[in-house]
Amino acid sequence: MNLHTRDTMWGHTMPRTPAYEQLTENLECDVLVIGGGMGGALCAREFAKRGLRTVVVEKRKIGQGSSIANTGLLQYTNDKTLTACINTFGEENGVLFYRLCRDAMEYLLHTAPQLPIPVQMIPRSSLYFASEPDDVAGLQEEYENLSRHGFAADYWDEARIAKHFSFSRAGGIYTHGDAEVNPYRLVHGLMMDARRHGARVFEHSGVTGQTFTDNGIVHYVGEHTIRAKKVVFSTGYETQEIKKDRGAFLMNTYAIATTPVSNWDGWYNRSMLWETARPYLYIRTTADNRIIAGGLDEPLTDIANMEVRKINQAQRLLAAVEELFPRIGSLTIESAWAAPFGSSRDGLPYMGSHPEYPDCYFVEGYGGNGTVYSAIAAMLLADELTGVKRPELELFSLTRSAKPSPAHTPQIVVPDITA
Repeated sequence: MNLHTRDTMWGHTMPRTPAYEQLTENLECDVLVIGGGMGGALCAREFAKRGLRTVVVEKRKIGQGSSIANTGLLQYTNDKTLTACINTFGEENGVLFYRLCRDAMEYLLHTAPQLPIPVQMIPRSSLYFASEPDDVAGLQEEYENLSRHGFAADYWDEARIAKHFSFSRAGGIYTHGDAEVNPYRLVHGLMMDARRHGARVFEHSGVTGQTFTDNGIVHYVGEHTIRAKKVVFSTGYETQEIKKDRGAFLMNTYAIATTPVSNWDGWYNRSMLWETARPYLYIRTTADNRIIAGGLDEPLTDIANMEVRKINQAQRLLAAVEELFPRIGSLTIESAWAAPFGSSRDGLPYMGSHPEYPDCYFVEGYGGNGTVYSAIAAMLLADELTGVKRPELELFSLTRSAKPSPAHTPQIVVPDITA
């Protein structure tokens, strides 16, 4: 599967990437991570830190799949609001999901400074604003639910938005504890740290088959084998081609990055922005003073069609930014790209085991919060693999129904982010 068009913006931010080996020997390990993107990197680092003999294989170059098309907005809030989660999964499980996302944000903010390279993670707040006046009632209900359950958020009315920004909307929720990041540098920083903790990382080393045995799972990589006690598939949207129960749908999504900006007049604290419309526009800034905007999701096509479509979609995204921030001055697009984007049917990611794949786990961080979901998976699976049961995984079961049985409601276990 082609995972993005040309010209994503992140490559120039790391012109000399770390060198990773190609597999040239047979190996044995405690856990094999298949996939060298964000999910694989987060899992590999956490597994290696826990003392698990960890091997990572990637068929491309590390970080060159979906991760290099990631736009790097990190939030505890989700495409599916807390209110919608409560309505779908019940209050306990809906709140559990949001608390896990908040814990994952804290984990990411704590982890970034420990990595061997700067990953340009900058704490930000976010404004989630009403696309139409009719959306205000839903925003107010969402704010009440967030506040009632202890999430850091404020409700902003039209006057307060207009006071802080160069645009006005009928209402919005201003959340705290979010961040922007360079996703490409984050993947490499995590992989470098995983190696520092003993993981072995291989690129250009695609898996061509597997055999389940009484003594572990044997994976074939070219002429060589890797025998693992456990396997974690973190293959992003390509997981849809591995399992017959795909559980998600894919769309085209588009993004742009501008040339550097020197004037932030009308952009309060360079907050990240998104809106209630679906599909929604989202906007952030970068460490080197660019603006990234994305959205305009539409039915999935092939890469050739995306290349054609991105020309028009890029101009639409630029126009949306200029409408919101007329005082910034003239803006020029430096990079424009398109990529497949996946969402699950019920709005939650998938992570955990599968009955047809013994001793295997899957990380499918589908939705607008893929990096946050992958951090949740890394923490939960690392516990499971080291003997600590995490019942929260039932919420993300690969074979779940929309509403988990009350008799099996997961209990919250807050991860130790300081370990």
